[in-house]
Amino acid sequence: MTATAEGSGLRRVLRGGALGAAGAGIGTVLNLALIVTVTRAFSQEEAGLLFSATSVFLITAAVANAGAPDGLVYFTARLRVLGRREGVRELLRTAVGPAVLGACAASAVLVVCAEPVAGAMGTGEAASYLRLLAAFLPAAVLAETALAAGRAHHDMAGTVAVERVGRPLAQLALVGAVAATGSAGLLAVAWAGPYLPAAAVAWFWLGRILRRTAPADEAPRAGAAVSRAEFWSFALPRAAAGCAQLGVQRGGVVLTALLGGLAGAALFTAATRITVAGQTAAQAVLHAAQPRFAEQVAAGDHAGARNLYRAVAAWLVCLNWPLYLTVLVFSGEVMGLFGPAYASGAAALAVVCAGQMAATALGPGDLVLSMTGRTGMNLLNNVLALAANVLLCVLFVPPLGAVGAAAALAGAVLVRKLLPLWQLRSTSAPHPLCPSVLAAAGSALLWCGALPLLTRALSGGGVLLPVAAVAAGAAGHLATVWAMRGLLRLRR
Repeated sequence: MTATAEGSGLRRVLRGGALGAAGAGIGTVLNLALIVTVTRAFSQEEAGLLFSATSVFLITAAVANAGAPDGLVYFTARLRVLGRREGVRELLRTAVGPAVLGACAASAVLVVCAEPVAGAMGTGEAASYLRLLAAFLPAAVLAETALAAGRAHHDMAGTVAVERVGRPLAQLALVGAVAATGSAGLLAVAWAGPYLPAAAVAWFWLGRILRRTAPADEAPRAGAAVSRAEFWSFALPRAAAGCAQLGVQRGGVVLTALLGGLAGAALFTAATRITVAGQTAAQAVLHAAQPRFAEQVAAGDHAGARNLYRAVAAWLVCLNWPLYLTVLVFSGEVMGLFGPAYASGAAALAVVCAGQMAATALGPGDLVLSMTGRTGMNLLNNVLALAANVLLCVLFVPPLGAVGAAAALAGAVLVRKLLPLWQLRSTSAPHPLCPSVLAAAGSALLWCGALPLLTRALSGGGVLLPVAAVAAGAAGHLATVWAMRGLLRLRR
């Protein structure tokens, strides 16, 4: 790999990550507006019911896709870098059929198990929510599969247009219409309905990408295709790992509902939804970097993978720490957005922000581990993180409620982030505390942590001075990042 090729690949990741982060910002605003609409229009019990049911839906969808999205990214990137692009269409046929069948089977299982799950959640109304949501599982799996195949070709526009903007906007519009009627009976359909047009648009978008990138001679050569056994031996462990990871992210809502009631689940959901902004932005950058990591590993370019790791870790700190620090300083005011009943969740929000800051600084080790083909090890890490989350929830939720669930989430995320660093210590990943990450963290702490905290202490409860401090801090952080753009690998 030449320096020019490495720089070109890094710029491509940066462009895709910037586009994805912009879409993530829009999607975060839409999702936050959706949560605020639900929490202000309905009681905590009704909001907790919707949040718990949709968490079950998302976990089931992660099971149903059988790891096909990650498998498509990994093997498409390898086919492209090895000059075997004519095998991409056959790869799609290998992935999509079983994923759709798995989605239909999962949908049937969710319908059958709706009553027992609703009984465990302590309310019979959850059964009708789950049955309605089950009908949209195949569409959710089809949409994610098509968007992942597009990202494998370094196309982030489809993911931004469909997943980050289009579907959340449609959900907000439909849920807002239901909230205006005051009837909670159609909330599940309003939330899940947009998955149908999202799937149709995603596959149309993928068709355009495939026609544009198809080689002149599309006839597959011998050895060009990826065997079914090879594909699913990679994808299935990733599917299980993805389920465990989503179980950490969403399972806390369900566990809080079981151990602390629906009101506690609504409080915990509100606290974690604020930080989804950072998680979504990070996911956008990682989606852009994922195929590049796979290409570098396929080419044996471990030095390039280490450089990309450092750059991505620094970008994530630059992007997310200002948000987490600002929310941490003003946690009480932020939770007040959801209504007076949610102000008590400020401590839970602070714990979640602190955990996410630590996880961000550790970098994308779990992604690199998967792109090296060690999906079994990645599965083990996510299972251990899920076990830690369940254990900590059982210990902390009954006495501490939403704060206990937040502590359990932070502990599980750290387990998932620390294990890959040890496992990759001799190959692809550097020590996360490199100069670029430390510089990004220092800038965020100064401008977005210390400055707002100081002005809040001096304001005596006023609003104008803290708001001005947040704006000045954002401007100062941007100026500092620009000054350090060479160190942060942001210079063309």
